[in-house]
Amino acid sequence: MNDMINVFRVKPEKIRYTDASDIPSDYTQKMNKAYNWMARGYDAFMFVFPVWKKWIKKVIPHIQGETILEVSFGSGYLMSRYALTQYEIYGVDYNERMVKLTLEKMAKKGFDARLQRGNVERLPFPDNCFDTVINTMAFTGYPDGNKAIGEMKRVLKPGGRLLLVDFDYPENRNVFGYAIVKLWEMFGDIIKDINALLTEYKFDFKHRSIGGFGSVHLYTAVK
Repeated sequence: MNDMINVFRVKPEKIRYTDASDIPSDYTQKMNKAYNWMARGYDAFMFVFPVWKKWIKKVIPHIQGETILEVSFGSGYLMSRYALTQYEIYGVDYNERMVKLTLEKMAKKGFDARLQRGNVERLPFPDNCFDTVINTMAFTGYPDGNKAIGEMKRVLKPGGRLLLVDFDYPENRNVFGYAIVKLWEMFGDIIKDINALLTEYKFDFKHRSIGGFGSVHLYTAVK
């Protein structure tokens, strides 16, 4: 039985993260242009790919406190779900069209959210001000994972919680989950060792796979 399982496992040496030297200097600008034309179609994408919604909603039961920051909120689908509860909601997204779209969506639903354009590498907030920071399916789009993690930690209150959902290699190295991660990298995303980053920044964290043959992970990390 173990021999059968091993046939479908990739070798440990094949688990390689994106080489930072391969990331072009204009990576963020190129991604931003791509999101410009994706903005209106993002909700349609989630309609035809409902498992995406299932994945990102996994963070909702783990939200704590009253002040919430969602970084890279996209079209606001997730925000519109947890806004049903009385939180003080803030949001930052690099793409202006996504900000406008989400502001319109939240207003139509009668939800109050303070949203603005901003860069995860320089979050426009003081230290220690949020109970929970949420980041779903966006971390692989950041060229500098260290700056992103450092900024999200900075704005968290002591004891605050970072909730992160994104792609990383499956722990059991199964070939199907591995192929999904490599496909995502081929599309232009930057695959990072999220466990190592959370450890480096001294988070107390847990993680578990939530889909994609173990390639989609939910991290709950405490400052």
